[in-house]
Amino acid sequence: MIARHDNILKELEKKEYVLVQDLCEKYNVSSVTIRKDLSYLESLGLLHRTHGGASKQSRFAYEKNVSEKENINVEVKKAIAKEASKIIDENDSIILASGTTIHYLARTLESFQKLTVLTSSLRVALELCTMPNINIIQLGGEVRKSSTSIVGAISESVLKQFSCHKLFLGVDGIDLDFGISCSSAAEAHLNQAMIECAEKVIVLADSSKINKKGFGKIADLDRVDTIITDRNIDAETRENLEDMGITVVISD
Repeated sequence: MIARHDNILKELEKKEYVLVQDLCEKYNVSSVTIRKDLSYLESLGLLHRTHGGASKQSRFAYEKNVSEKENINVEVKKAIAKEASKIIDENDSIILASGTTIHYLARTLESFQKLTVLTSSLRVALELCTMPNINIIQLGGEVRKSSTSIVGAISESVLKQFSCHKLFLGVDGIDLDFGISCSSAAEAHLNQAMIECAEKVIVLADSSKINKKGFGKIADLDRVDTIITDRNIDAETRENLEDMGITVVISD
């Protein structure tokens, strides 16, 4: 490897994502040269090529079973859920989508005196059943066993009958160009219906989901009001999100 290759890898260690255009300007070489550099480094397994740049890890999010997800970034997810609970007001009607971070959010709602929760998650509904002051509306339809959540036309049709204050949404990917996404097309379609019946959309995602894309696109980022994540989000991405008008909340 030449010195420029080493420098590109060092840049990736700091940022986790680099753009071809930025590298051209930094090293005063053509885009053809940089693309060849990135292709060579990818052949060594040192980075992943993307449209217009490269990332330290693959930018595609793959589906995992909910039991596997529960053991990933547990404390970070709990902190994000705690931060999300501060946005909820008494008497709110909210939608809780599926996902392990959303499940942790459900566990924080015990202190509310009056709350209506509409959910696609079977685990969330069971958790809330222990809380006497919370009214639960469980969406019906096809059960996705890998996520223990409901999807399909039945649940999408039911959603059209409701208007809620806030939607709390877990995602598998947040990408500045592609938007928010998840690994299931069916779940993405249901999430789209949820967005349509909510006044505000709050996305809960630890920083490992940022600059990644899932198979199913949910929505462009202009449909998102708030993203709650952890302190490992890189400064440039946070600034870009805030420039789009999104409130970025960092959990403790």
